[in-house]
Amino acid sequence: MKRLIIFVLLFASCVATFSQQPTANNQQTPSFTIDTISDQVFARMWKKSYKADCTIPRSDLRYLRVLHVDAQGKTREGEIVCNKKIAKDLIDIFRQLYKARYPIERIRLVDEYDADDELSMRDNNTSCFNFRTVPGRTKLSKHAQGLAIDINTRYNPYVRPGKNGKTEVMPANAKPYVNRSRSFAYKINKGDLLYRLFIQHGFTWGGAWRSSKDYQHFEK
Repeated sequence: MKRLIIFVLLFASCVATFSQQPTANNQQTPSFTIDTISDQVFARMWKKSYKADCTIPRSDLRYLRVLHVDAQGKTREGEIVCNKKIAKDLIDIFRQLYKARYPIERIRLVDEYDADDELSMRDNNTSCFNFRTVPGRTKLSKHAQGLAIDINTRYNPYVRPGKNGKTEVMPANAKPYVNRSRSFAYKINKGDLLYRLFIQHGFTWGGAWRSSKDYQHFEK
């Protein structure tokens, strides 16, 4: 009986010691998830990214949770609403970017900026779904379908020749980053890891467009 008691005490001590051991890198295995749009998430989107006249069924959209690393090496949590057709693509891409510590400053729903694309871009925010038209046109954007994503937006601007010969830059605070020969944080280059992953998954890059250039933009 005495031996049994000693064995039980030793076993309990081992279990307690094991339970206190940190996991690899002092954190749990990162979770990248895909969910339908809950009522709570939809309430955040309603009359913002999901306008009253939105033609995309809520059932066609998915809510993603991802992890990412900023330029200072800090791990951050992100959330994305996208079309269900590209949900698995984005999870795979962002998982690989996270493992490679590819820098992305922030990934928030555009609804946190009242679905104002300019405000979101100025904050260098990465986002996907927003029921809106192409800037300066009446045609619906690929973002309206949740089939396009803009990444590190301040440092990878939308650049379009204006009618008066003046170049239009969006966001307005991105003019220093129009010159793509410069080196700076969060810059997307043709051939870098982010570019390669999106192309491998069948996306096209706005930075390769002929007239206007949308360096932040990938669509499918």
